Amino acid sequence: MPESGASRAQQERTHISTTGTGAEEPTATGTPPGNPAATDAARRTGLLVTLVLGGLTALPPLSMDMYLPALPAVTESLQAPAATVQLTLTACLTGMALGQVVVGPMSDRWGRRRPLLLGMIIYVVATAICVFAPTTELLIGFRLLQGLAGAAGIVIARAVVRDMYDGVEMARFFSTLMLISGVAPIIAPLIGGQVLRFTDWRGIFAVLTVVGVVLTLVVWKWLHETLPPQDRHTGGIGDALRTMRGLLTDRVFTGYMIAGSLAFAALFSYVSASPFVVQEIYGASPQTFSLLFGINSVGLIVVGQINGRMLVGRISLDKALAFGLSVIVLAAAALLLMTSGVFGHVGLVPVAAGLFVLMSAMGLAMPNTNAQALMRTKHAAGSASALLGTSSFLIGAVASPLVGIAGEGTAVPMAVVQLVCAVGAMACFLGLCRPWQRVS
Repeated sequence: MPESGASRAQQERTHISTTGTGAEEPTATGTPPGNPAATDAARRTGLLVTLVLGGLTALPPLSMDMYLPALPAVTESLQAPAATVQLTLTACLTGMALGQVVVGPMSDRWGRRRPLLLGMIIYVVATAICVFAPTTELLIGFRLLQGLAGAAGIVIARAVVRDMYDGVEMARFFSTLMLISGVAPIIAPLIGGQVLRFTDWRGIFAVLTVVGVVLTLVVWKWLHETLPPQDRHTGGIGDALRTMRGLLTDRVFTGYMIAGSLAFAALFSYVSASPFVVQEIYGASPQTFSLLFGINSVGLIVVGQINGRMLVGRISLDKALAFGLSVIVLAAAALLLMTSGVFGHVGLVPVAAGLFVLMSAMGLAMPNTNAQALMRTKHAAGSASALLGTSSFLIGAVASPLVGIAGEGTAVPMAVVQLVCAVGAMACFLGLCRPWQRVS
């Protein structure tokens, strides 16, 4: 296991910012050290880089959650079944999964900046094309391309964090990113609901295109390289595959990866099913759905900040993770009992409360699985990040269509998928990570 704590983080920031000759050089963010003015500038630049990374990690919820209130409208507009329209979410998720397998190793070989900018440009073009998609099939195809390109932001943001931090510092930074990127699920459905008041679902993709252009310009101007040339891999595809295979042979890394992926699948089953559950089954308006979705996202953010500011450094990451997974299991079980009629007919409020608890507990599960997995590798942060993201998005893509398998009139499939994923995540954590055998 690597060293942990602020000392290791300082060593790695020093490694990024010096040439090895003892002479002071610009840091990864371009600011020379050594005087108070430079220190203030470094802090401002560091905050800006944090915001940029937060924007990159916010890209997936922006791409999917703004679109959620429009799913019933897309079903009507394109005259397609709900299950088919849900494949537009699955396609985007699948693209984000597969794209990370390519972009992660690319960033280990050519650095973080160039693959990121290329991906962002393609994302903007694909999103603009979605505005004009005339059929569900073409929309699915363009959403797949959108996801493939958008993967660059996800995987490289995690790799940049690994370049700069380690140990509890990395866990805290992931919690900070959750605060920033967590704003996106709150405002995205609200924006989507408001856009639908003035235009149709195509206008949502127009707004996403503008967001993509702005984020691309911000990355080009302010996000500098964090992987020094001497630390880059020089091998080709074969070397990248061998690196990934080596990571997968690490039982503990694989355990955290699968546990985090199954927790993400439980979350995404909610993302995919909630527009129909809240609006079609319980009769809520798109604006009410957006409000409930935002409240759930607030719960995730608050718990994530409790994790980063109060728990990390005081209790082990494994203990916080175990508690979070336990709450997710209990919330999913309660949702299954409510939606299956064990308690008779229940209204929207109890179901919304169960979803709130489940979403909030993700604030413990998601940052800690990422941190624990990435702490086991420094030599290939891009490839490790790619495996984490690919696993999460592929399992989420499988879970997405299953929530609608019984039609639009029942929420039971959603609850079943959530419970199976939650139990599976706990089983992987206990069976593969075996936290009682290690000191976190």
